[in-house]
Amino acid sequence: MPAGAQPSASAKTIGIQIGSISFLDEGTEKVLDILQEKACVNTLFLATFTYGNGIASRMIPGHSFPDHGVQAYDTKFHGGNYATPHLQYYKNTIIKDVKAPDHGNIDILEEVIPKAKKRGVKVYTWSEDVWRTDVPNVEKIQEHDLYGRNARTVCFNNPDHHNFLLGLMEDFIRSYDIDGIMWGSERYGAFGNMVESVHNRNGNDPSRVTCFCQFCQAKARKRGINVDRAFEGFKTLESWVRSCRGGTRPTDGYYVTLWRVLFRYPEILAWETMWNDSVHETYDAIYKLVKSIKPQMQVGWHVWHAHSFSPFFRAQTDIQELSKYSDYLKMTVYHNLGGTRMETYMTSQRNTVYGDMPIEEALQFEYRIMNYRERGYEELPYTGLSPDYVYRETKRCVEDAKDTRTQIWPGIDVDISNMDVRFSQCTPPVVKEVTKAAYRGGAQGLVISRKYSEMKLANLTAVGDALREMKVV
Repeated sequence: MPAGAQPSASAKTIGIQIGSISFLDEGTEKVLDILQEKACVNTLFLATFTYGNGIASRMIPGHSFPDHGVQAYDTKFHGGNYATPHLQYYKNTIIKDVKAPDHGNIDILEEVIPKAKKRGVKVYTWSEDVWRTDVPNVEKIQEHDLYGRNARTVCFNNPDHHNFLLGLMEDFIRSYDIDGIMWGSERYGAFGNMVESVHNRNGNDPSRVTCFCQFCQAKARKRGINVDRAFEGFKTLESWVRSCRGGTRPTDGYYVTLWRVLFRYPEILAWETMWNDSVHETYDAIYKLVKSIKPQMQVGWHVWHAHSFSPFFRAQTDIQELSKYSDYLKMTVYHNLGGTRMETYMTSQRNTVYGDMPIEEALQFEYRIMNYRERGYEELPYTGLSPDYVYRETKRCVEDAKDTRTQIWPGIDVDISNMDVRFSQCTPPVVKEVTKAAYRGGAQGLVISRKYSEMKLANLTAVGDALREMKVV
């Protein structure tokens, strides 16, 4: 789309995730020129609230810089709200002082929205569930682990956190002329964090799983869950994990003894279901709030990569259910990073769920049940996943959303950098094929991910070339 062109009302969403630092480093008009001309972007997913450098900063330290932007790392990154918090929306929460100090008093929504609107480019706020430990009062909303210790993560059942999220979203939609919101949380419940991991090859500390705070315990009791039995079950599961990872093979095998613990303590899965329901109830509350104020506002969620690897998380991520409070779902289908994440996921389970078989056999089992046809265990970090993976996942999600109003907008990988620099890298030919694969799978939109400040212009251009060739734009 040429700079300044107006997309038609029926144009499919071609979005990109981008942080405020890119507009400030390169100039808002220049960035919009690049995004429209090279990648046909008509929607910005602007990182507006986060304390993580994954979506809001420059290139992650240790990785080579792209061919645009300031060639320096964002070493003073802090995070927070990159717009302006209007205090009247935070009266019902103890979390108030969240203005990001990174860029002084600059309000990135005030800076970007008018210039984007002139070009017919939509602006969505993009907020994620990542917090710092030094945010004032954050300790009062943090989750509690199995032994009562505070975690870095925050609890969805804590009323101050819940009210903060609702206040944040109301602030965005009442204070700014935005077109939609996206929020995301990349977390498991206690069971998932004990037995597997997408990010940690060695698995997570089974004693630090969450959440068991007073609010979660009260909610569990209302659901009829025996809290004492739940604690006993999770501590039994913790012992099983430690024993298995310590090299002791259970006499009846890993898989059988896992299910023995779960049959003996069904409260474990009841607690896991409650935790995931709490995430989805947060979606629902945000959705209802936004629609009550601006019914035309688009509301959707970043669904993290675990849905591609974990059969447990996929089972909990019922798109038919999510569709009740979702205008769209950004389903993460990162092909290049996906190779490392698949290898990490399998490694994290080689001495727990998949301990009974050689890792290659376990991987083939994984491919069968998740419906993939990908490379071997040793190759995965160096090859990534294929465009066929993107096609299969997109097609599955579109079929899961059948007969609903929810659109599927795959989030594709363009130069995501949080992996070892020795591993596979994105290239224009593969990015082009991945883009086409998403639309062959039935995509109704696209979110170019993870953030513009990581992306090479040739790979951005490859996205645009694919869209033009397929006549999507």
